[in-house]
Amino acid sequence: MTFGERLQEAVRARGRFCVGIDPHPELLHSWGLPDNATGLERFARIAVEAVGGEVAVVKPQSAFFERHGSRGVAVLERTLAAAREAGALVLLDAKRGDIGSTMQAYADAYVDTSSPLCADAVTATPYAGYESLRPVLDTALAHGNGVFVVTLTSNPQGHEIQRARTAAGGTVAETILRRVRETNAAAGLPGSIGCVVGATIAPTGYDLDVGGPILAPGVGAQGAGPDDVRRVFGPALPAVLPSSSRWILRHGPDIRAIKDATRQAVRVFALLFYPESR
Repeated sequence: MTFGERLQEAVRARGRFCVGIDPHPELLHSWGLPDNATGLERFARIAVEAVGGEVAVVKPQSAFFERHGSRGVAVLERTLAAAREAGALVLLDAKRGDIGSTMQAYADAYVDTSSPLCADAVTATPYAGYESLRPVLDTALAHGNGVFVVTLTSNPQGHEIQRARTAAGGTVAETILRRVRETNAAAGLPGSIGCVVGATIAPTGYDLDVGGPILAPGVGAQGAGPDDVRRVFGPALPAVLPSSSRWILRHGPDIRAIKDATRQAVRVFALLFYPESR
C-alpha cells in the first residue's frame, strides 16, 4: 500500500490527529528526567506507550534526539520501531533540504525501507527549489512512503520567503502547493505527498487542496483549536491532520493522563471532521 492509502486507513480507524514526540529540555525537566540520553529514552518510551496505540500518526522531532549524539539517534531508531509496533504511522520531523547526492542520502536514511531510520513519511524543506526534493520524493514513492513539504509556517519570519512573489506572479507558497498537487496527480490518488501548513496562520485564500494530506501543527499549546483549523483550511479540511506535542505531553510522565488527553483531543477533532457524530 502507498503512504496515502495507509494514512486513509489509519484515520478511519483512529481519527484524524497526530501527536508529536518532542523531547524538549523543558519537558524532560517537568517530567523529572535528566537532560541526557537516559532521560530521552525514558521520555520516548512513556510517550509511545501512551499515544502509540491511540492516534493515526506519531511525529518524533529528530532534532531533539540528535542533540544527544549517537545515543540519541539510537533512541530515535528504537522510538520509530516502537511506534510502528503500537500500530501508528510514523512521520519523522527532520525538515531536510539539500541538492543532488546529499538529498539522495537523506532520502536513503529516512524513506528507504532498508534504513533503520526509515519512517512512513518525512518532512522536507523546498527552498533550494522544488525539484531539489526529487530524490526524496521519488525514493519515498518507490518504497510506498510519503513526504510532507514545508509550505506555510506560522512563524512571522516565514512570510519573507513563503509569501514572496515569483517571476510568474504567484507566491512561493502557491508554487509549492501547485507542484505538490502535480506530483500527486502524476503518482495517483490518494496522494502520498503532503504539505505542512500551520494551523495558526491567517486564511490565505490559496487553494490548499493538493490531493494529499496537510499536516497542521500549532494545535493546543500554540493556540489553535478546531475553529481555527476550520477557518484556515476551509474546503481542504478533509485532508488536514492536526498535530500537537506539548498540549498532550505536558500531562506526563503519567501514562494514563497522557492517554486521556490524547483521547480527548481525538474526540474534539472528530466533531470537526465528522459533525454528524455529535
